[in-house]
This record gives sequence, C-alpha cells and structure tokens, in this order.
Amino acid sequence: MSAIANAYIDFSKMTASVVAITVESGDGRKATGYGFNSNGRYAQPGLLAERFIPRLEEAGELPAHEDGGFDPVPAWTAMMKNEKPGGHGDRSVAVGVLDMALWDATAKLAGLPLWKLLSNRFNGGRSDATAWVYAAGGYYHPGKDVDGLVEEMKRYLGMGYSVVKMKIGGSPGMPLREALLLDLSRIEAVLKLLDGDGSRLCVDVNGRFGLHAALSYAAAIQGFGLRWYEEPLDPLDYSTHATLAEHYAPPLATGENLFSMLDARNLIRHGGLRPDRDILQFDPALSYGLVEYLRTLTMLREHGWSPRRCVPHGGHQFALNIATGLGLGGNESYPEVFAPFGGFASGVPVEKSRVAMPDVPGIGFEVKNDLWAVLKDL
Repeated sequence: MSAIANAYIDFSKMTASVVAITVESGDGRKATGYGFNSNGRYAQPGLLAERFIPRLEEAGELPAHEDGGFDPVPAWTAMMKNEKPGGHGDRSVAVGVLDMALWDATAKLAGLPLWKLLSNRFNGGRSDATAWVYAAGGYYHPGKDVDGLVEEMKRYLGMGYSVVKMKIGGSPGMPLREALLLDLSRIEAVLKLLDGDGSRLCVDVNGRFGLHAALSYAAAIQGFGLRWYEEPLDPLDYSTHATLAEHYAPPLATGENLFSMLDARNLIRHGGLRPDRDILQFDPALSYGLVEYLRTLTMLREHGWSPRRCVPHGGHQFALNIATGLGLGGNESYPEVFAPFGGFASGVPVEKSRVAMPDVPGIGFEVKNDLWAVLKDL
C-alpha cells in the first residue's frame, strides 16, 4: 500500500498475492519457487484458492521437458483447464503468479539462473550480458511539487540510471489547457536536469486521455524528442491509437494492460503502431505468465516485430530474467516505489542504465534482501 497515485488510480488500497510452490523432480529432488503479481494489480485470493491452485494440486505427475528438466507448460495447461477463451483481467494475473513460481522452481531444479535456462531452451543459447533499465517514478503524491519531482529524478541519476520516467495527466477536474501547461512545466523542469536531452525522459499517462487530450499533449511535446509517450489512451481502443500514431511521429509505448497474446495481436494489427520505433510493454507476470508471453513473442516475429521492441512493465526480477535470456529491449525499474517487489538483486549496481544478472539459480529472489525477508517465511 502507498499514498502515491498515477493519472488514473491511487495505490492506497492496493494488495498483492504471493505464493510458494514446491516442485519435485523425477529423481526425488525438490525446489521451491516463489511468485507474486506484478505492481499495480490487486491480490487474487479467490481465483487462486478456488480454481488455479486446486487444478495444480490435482494435476499429478507431469511430462518433463525434452532437456530432462521440469516443464511449466503442462502445469500451465492444467491450470487453464475448463477456462473459456477471452475473459482475461484478473484471471490472467492469478495464473501469472503461479507461473512465476513454477519457472523459479524449474530453474532451481536445473541449477541455473532463469535467464540462462530461458536462453538454452528458447534462444539458441544466446543471452545479453546486461539489461537496459530505466527508472520509473514521478508519481503524484500529497504535497509533492515540481521541486520534489526534480529531486526524485536527481536521486535516480545518482543511482546509475540515465533514463527516467514520470507521470503526466494527473490533474482531474482541471481544464485541459491548465493541466497541459502544468505538465509542460513539470516536463521542462526534468528536461533541464537531463541537460535538455529528451531521449532520456519517458512520460506516462496510464490510459487516462481521450483522443482530444492525447492529440493536444502530442502536439505540445512533439518537439521535445522524448524517449516515448506512454499509454496516452485506453489500451483496448486500437483505432484511436492508430489515429494518434498518424499525428505523433516520435515513439509511443503501450501494452502493459493487455493480458493475452490475442489482445497483443489485435494491438499490432489495428493499433497503428510502428515496429521501427514504438515500444511494447506487455508484462509476463500479468498476462498468464511466461508460457503465454512466449506465444506473444512468436506472434510478434510473425508480424515483423523484433523482441528488442519489448520492454516489459513491472520492474520485477522475473521480467528482467526474461529480458536478458530472450533478448528483449530492456526492463522497467522501480528504485523507490512498490517495495519490496520492485527492483533487482541487492549489491548489483546500475551503471549507465544497465544492470547485470546475478549468477544464482532461479529468478534470484534470495539475493534481493528486502524481498527475501518476505518470501522466506512462506
């Protein structure tokens, strides 16, 4: 729970689901994996307890992967038994919680970091030595003014991030022109800190705008050369996205609130996004887990998109492993918010917005001290 807010919601009543799953291999070895729902979503205790956990418990012995290790795919199939197509929402989040824990356990049984397991199974042994990360923040907070925003961004630069993200559009009830002028003053203050380099700043609307507001802001910020203009519109309003893309030439970013391969495919087909510049932010922890995310990556390749255009939302270690093991474009980071779930391994520095992966089995929760203090009691 936190007093922060974005342009659409506050987080004062936000909750989270956390699970532990113990998996036993055919030779009797055991490993426990951990999972949680990504930041910005509520807990799903009913869905987990009434549907998905019982199906896992009833699944019995499952077929192994062709490399001899545990395979989360049959477990995922068991969880989704008797589920109709469509109707994603919190169902996809609940499955993603369990999927994360299954992949953590799978990599531990193999004695490998998850990024290395994914590289071996799905990326021909290729992986990135480091991942590009950016510091997401700039939330609205009671009493926080422009000076407070700049001080926050200055702290991120001191932590080793060279690219930062801030919220805009969070002035409900204010006339559009006044809200836009206020946000322009906030953006310009952060740009001054960044020596005027717009490629080091992302702005995020969290889906609040309609077309008129989105176009008004687009016209005002187009000359800043921002890294991206994120989720200005409702994520399912594909045709309006296409209209915005016709008028805003710099990069757009969206996708964190699309929870299946089919929703992602509709965005690619109908949203007017451009594979040479736009950013896709699908979060594997929210969208049925890595099993579904792999299907999404296959679909993207079929439509001419590189995995490098994918920069997952969420700022968690699961997506960071996926980014390095599967060759994505990077990963979000939350240096100061959503503790203890946001952020990466303790003692691993961020340098010029890049971070290395710890060489420990699994996702690496055990070497993120504040998070492990929560998970170990499970």
